[in-house]
Order: sequence, then C-alpha cells, then structure tokens
Amino acid sequence: MSADQSTFPLAGLEAVSNAQHQWVALALTPAPGQDAWQAVLQLLGYPDVGAALAPLDCIVTLDDPLVLKDEHMAALPSSRIVLRIPAAVLAEAPVRKRCAELVEQGYRIVVDGEPGVHGSQVGVRGVTSDCAVALPSALALMSLPGPHWARNVPGAARLAVCRAAGMTWFSGPYEREPMPEKGDGTARKRLLALLGLLARDADSRELETVLKQDPALSYHLLKLVNSAAFALSSPVHNFGQAINMLGRRQLQRWLQLLLYARQQDDSTANLLLPLAALRAAQMEALCKQQGGDRDRQDMAFVVGVFALLDVLLSMPMPEIVGALHLDADVAGALIERSGPLGELLALVEQPVPDAARLAALGLTAEGYWQSQLQGYHWAIQVSRNL
Repeated sequence: MSADQSTFPLAGLEAVSNAQHQWVALALTPAPGQDAWQAVLQLLGYPDVGAALAPLDCIVTLDDPLVLKDEHMAALPSSRIVLRIPAAVLAEAPVRKRCAELVEQGYRIVVDGEPGVHGSQVGVRGVTSDCAVALPSALALMSLPGPHWARNVPGAARLAVCRAAGMTWFSGPYEREPMPEKGDGTARKRLLALLGLLARDADSRELETVLKQDPALSYHLLKLVNSAAFALSSPVHNFGQAINMLGRRQLQRWLQLLLYARQQDDSTANLLLPLAALRAAQMEALCKQQGGDRDRQDMAFVVGVFALLDVLLSMPMPEIVGALHLDADVAGALIERSGPLGELLALVEQPVPDAARLAALGLTAEGYWQSQLQGYHWAIQVSRNL
C-alpha cells in the first residue's frame, strides 16, 4: 500500500449501460462526508486507473465547475471524463464561461435538472435525473444531443418508460431485477447440471456432454477461445481443443460466467454477466489481500459468480445451493452472507463501503479501491470477449 490510509478516500463505482445493456461508463461516487473533489482527483490520479477502466468513460460529479483548474487536467483526461453538474449553477455567468471553456477543451457535460437556455449556450450535452422520482422535460431531452442519463432506475417497467422518453444511459437496481422464467425449464435444469459438474470438479468429457446439449453455451465457449484475448494462429472448432486451450482452472471460471452470457429475446446483452464477473474478481482480490491461499481465492471467486444465480435462474438460493452440494463455507456465504466469504460478499454488494467495516475485515481503503479496479477491469474484458 502506498498512501496514507487515514486520508485515502473511500468511493464507489457504478456501471452505466446503454439501451443494449452494454456498459458505457462508470459513475464515481465518493463516500459522504469527504471533500468530494479532492477525493476524485486522488482516485483518478491513482496509478493505472485509465488502463484498468478503459475503454469506458468515467462520470464525475462537479458541484462547482470553477474548482476544475488546468493543473487537474492530467488526472481528468477530457476524452474519458463526463462532468455532471447541477443545472442551477448555470445561472452564474462565470460558471457558464468556465463550462464553455471545458467543452472547448473536449469535456462532455451533463446537468442535473433543467438546463434551460443556458445549456445549449455553453455546450451542455445531456441531462441526468433520478428517474425513480421524475423524468427530465421533453424540451430538455429534445434540445440537447445527449447522452441523457437515467439514474436509480428501479425496474424493467420504469426502464421502458425512460427509454420511451428519450433517455439513452441507464443505471440503478433494475439490472438485478429477477428475470421471468420462460419455456419448460429444460434449459434451467441443464444449467444446474453444468454447475453441479463444475462444483465437483467433474471430468472434462462430462462437461462436454452437457455443453453439446446447449447450443447457446456452446457458441459462447467457442467464440471465447477464438477471440482476440487468446490470439490463436488457427481457429478452434471443438470442445476438446477449447478445454485444452483454456486449462482446467480457467475453463471452470469462464464456464461459470458463460452461464450469464445468453442473449435476451431482444438481442440485448445480459446485465448480470459483467456484474457477476465484477463481484467474482473483486472478491478474489480482497481474499488475496486478507492472506487467502490459491484455493481460498478460488472459493471467493465462486461465491462472487454464484451470488446472482437466484436472479438468473429465478429460484431461491437455498434450492440452488442444495442442488449443487457446495462447500459449507460457500453455501453459508450465498444463503446467509455468513462466514468470512459471506462478509466479503456483503461488502462488495455495498455501493460505498464503510471504513470501520473494512478495518474489521483487515482491509484498507486503498486496498478496496485496488480491488474495485481489478474487478471492473476483469468485468470489462469479460463483457468484450463473451
């Protein structure tokens, strides 16, 4: 660890998706009670942040645009930063002048509230709103090019309303809304069978047998091994080659994530895939920081991946865990958030962690930030390769 832990800021990152459920940006939220602007500068100036979060934009809340000085530009590259400001500050002439300068330098600005005539004058791109409460006016949405960001979208019904109104970026708990079960349940049984094989470290041929019964998973597995991530000289056409190429440990990890990779009826991506990847990778990183060995880190990864199975399969978690015969530590973490792995899972499910809770788990604020960067980097790569 390189920073003074008494001053290192706590912050959360929230994924923002487009209408196709693909991540397009991450919103940075410093913990309450901090100097938010200094926290933003310190966090975005952290080593390798840009590389970890590429190619996604980062949305930064800026209550007073006048505090953004030229010396801050290195930590806030205009090509990757979206500035979110309150609409009310545009009433002040010095703020409008500064916003126009920032737009000229390449920054994109979205405003909370109704920008009025000042918005188009200074080059504001879009509007944002807590859409669980209210939508921006039709005039604001039509007069600005966007993106228009709907925050705190509570569910699929509200998401549809936001999309119909003209919103183009979305974030909120809707991404974890239970999915309605479709069909006769055969696919769900096949998924459980595959998960059971993975949980007991089954022979590769047994995995192949189940995979061959599921065209969607088969397609995604072969697509994965033939992606740029593996840079093969010749394409792989069968499961045996795919399994050999990935290796046993990586095969299990990718198959666990492939379960989330099914396309929806409208050909949009599955929002649960990157979220499962994020939790898995972040839990693995935190477990390593706690001193967990390789096997323990693997268990933490599995807990992170499996924590959304109840949403994916529309089944109670105890029923899923019972069908898979999981290790007691994993089962307790998934059902009750109990034990060390359960405590880590509850931690990564928080929007912004609590400093005292981190300390109780033997973790630091900087270490948690590192785990977030690792988790989001992995999730971004998974989403691009599956």
